Amino acid sequence: MIRQSLLYACALSLLALPAQAQDEQQRREAESISGTIFGTPATPNDAAPAASDAAPVPQDTAVPAAPDAATPASAAPAQMPSGAPRVAATAAGPRQQVDEAYGAFQRGYYLTALALALPRAEQADAAAQTLIAEIYAQGLGVAENLNRASSWYTLADRNGDTTATFELGMLYLSGRGVTQNRQRAAELFRKAAEAGHPEAKYNLALMHVEGIYAEPSLSRAAALLEEAAAAGLAEAQYDYGVMLLEGAVGIPSPEDGARQIALAAEQGLPDAQVEYATLLYLGRGVTKDLDGAVRWYRTAAENGNAVAQNRLAKLLAVGEGVSLNLEEAAMWRALARRQGLTDQTLDRLLVSIRPEDLANAEERARFWPSMPPTALAAQEAAARAAARAAAASASPMLPPSTAEPPPGVAPTPSGQVTTPEGLVAPVPFVRPTP
Repeated sequence: MIRQSLLYACALSLLALPAQAQDEQQRREAESISGTIFGTPATPNDAAPAASDAAPVPQDTAVPAAPDAATPASAAPAQMPSGAPRVAATAAGPRQQVDEAYGAFQRGYYLTALALALPRAEQADAAAQTLIAEIYAQGLGVAENLNRASSWYTLADRNGDTTATFELGMLYLSGRGVTQNRQRAAELFRKAAEAGHPEAKYNLALMHVEGIYAEPSLSRAAALLEEAAAAGLAEAQYDYGVMLLEGAVGIPSPEDGARQIALAAEQGLPDAQVEYATLLYLGRGVTKDLDGAVRWYRTAAENGNAVAQNRLAKLLAVGEGVSLNLEEAAMWRALARRQGLTDQTLDRLLVSIRPEDLANAEERARFWPSMPPTALAAQEAAARAAARAAAASASPMLPPSTAEPPPGVAPTPSGQVTTPEGLVAPVPFVRPTP
């Protein structure tokens, strides 16, 4: 904050120079510093050069600072070095242009972002054009309009925005907002992939595997998947891992394949989580680990994957790698069935489940991932009871009193005593003699 305040004072003092200095060179230098620090746009009629392009001020020339009227002269800086632009660039770091439209977009002010981006988009600013396309494609603050989004993506693609190229390819692939044209989609994916776009590489790889709208080539697909996986794309890591496991483009490499699938699983891809759990269960490419297999099956099941729900149910039904629990197994079976996955083997494993346990399992599945109201109420009651027990153990109750009430004082049913004046007072406690 101190550094920022110093730069702010430098800018204010230099912005005051045009009214004092007679040298046009100094005025432009001041405007250059303002643009460097605050990103102030230059006016069309009087554009200030960038700090790096500004004419240098002789090093032996000191530029006097203009102290504020409310600031004592002793508190104001006496002078500002003429090399301030270089000091600002060094102290504040590399110069970066602030994208106000994108900043508003990130904060959720979509209409403000649209208003800020439109003037730039009209000047062929590709990033602004892509931002407008995103707003219309997702219907953020405006009605969704894929036709308009595709038009803005097209303009941004022509102006060199790689993200726009990829998104336009996705529209042509699905036929949303444009007439479906998978050949055109492949061309756009190729263009974006050559510019380094990971998702474009992944989609182009799938088209090479398909071999209809791109040349059929598993080796080319594997190379693209490897590049996208190296960029951290979970889907590419998973598919490339499977190719390595199966030896699709060479000798199978279970260890490398398992490593790629593990990376995708750790990023939260449910299919990869199921696959990695199976590898741990079988010990293929990794050390066999039943506990790890159960953990990954459960993670994928909780993410809604039907295959994981079915396999976790089987392990619970036989108690392999986990404690046997027919009710929980029946719940995961019900959730998998809800997605259309049935398994006669699992049905046979659960044939001995008690009717009341089956009913509980069905009720849990009905309210999953929340708890059934009855179970929730029971849980809350148990929590309250536990809290009361904890409070009682923290301050134990004293044993009942064995003292007789004093003369003229009558005991009450509550254990208190009533004095002749009608006042209620507790019975005095006398600790029993051992």
